[in-house]
Amino acid sequence: MTGAVTDDLDKHIRVSEIFGPTIQGEGLLIGQPTVFVRTGGCDFRCSWCDSLHAVESRFREDWRPLTVEAIWMKVEALSKGSPLMVSLSGGNPAIQPLGPLITHGKARGYRFALETQGSIARPWFADLDVLVISPKPPSSDMAFNLQALLSCLDQAGARPRTVLKFVVFDEADLQFARVVSAQCPNLPVYLQPGNHTPPPPEAEDAVIDMDGIMARMHWLIGRVMAEEWYEATVLPQLHVLLWGNRRGV
Repeated sequence: MTGAVTDDLDKHIRVSEIFGPTIQGEGLLIGQPTVFVRTGGCDFRCSWCDSLHAVESRFREDWRPLTVEAIWMKVEALSKGSPLMVSLSGGNPAIQPLGPLITHGKARGYRFALETQGSIARPWFADLDVLVISPKPPSSDMAFNLQALLSCLDQAGARPRTVLKFVVFDEADLQFARVVSAQCPNLPVYLQPGNHTPPPPEAEDAVIDMDGIMARMHWLIGRVMAEEWYEATVLPQLHVLLWGNRRGV
């Protein structure tokens, strides 16, 4: 048994960046102090992706293969041993073998949230505290697979607090959110206005079109109220409003 545990800790996870503590910028945990572990690699290529440095293979050399122990040393150093929320993001973090990391951290009092598009289901979803499934709408140019999303929910079971989060750029995206959420009527729904096409990663400090983002926010609130979709929660990407596309905040 000891050997099996050691083997799990020795599994390598591709990591793009580890940073924090900072606040969670969106969705269910918005404003909550968090340490982020962003993994490298994704099975999607969304047209408006704002995390290309964790997605595209041209950045693969920047992704470090780290053991659970190595990741955890960094998390504990950043949090100074305080058991904060740890957010697992990407890319698509479901690609990586994160089960041993979650087990390791929860034994030390930390909590874990993960955001994924719902394309890959993992049994260790059931060990999470929060699971955010963010199906990608028509504006992403990615195909939606309802069965894959339902498989994620099946793997998670009743243990994590599971929610749906949708990025909304236009009317087609909003109606997509309504149709998909109707398939999962028991899950809370979070809507956020899409960021305009982001600058490339090497120009991450470029000026963000805040006027455009806020105009979309006003439009989205108006449409949700007009449709009387009172079960949905509309929130901005707080981190974008505060820091733009800067990494590590």
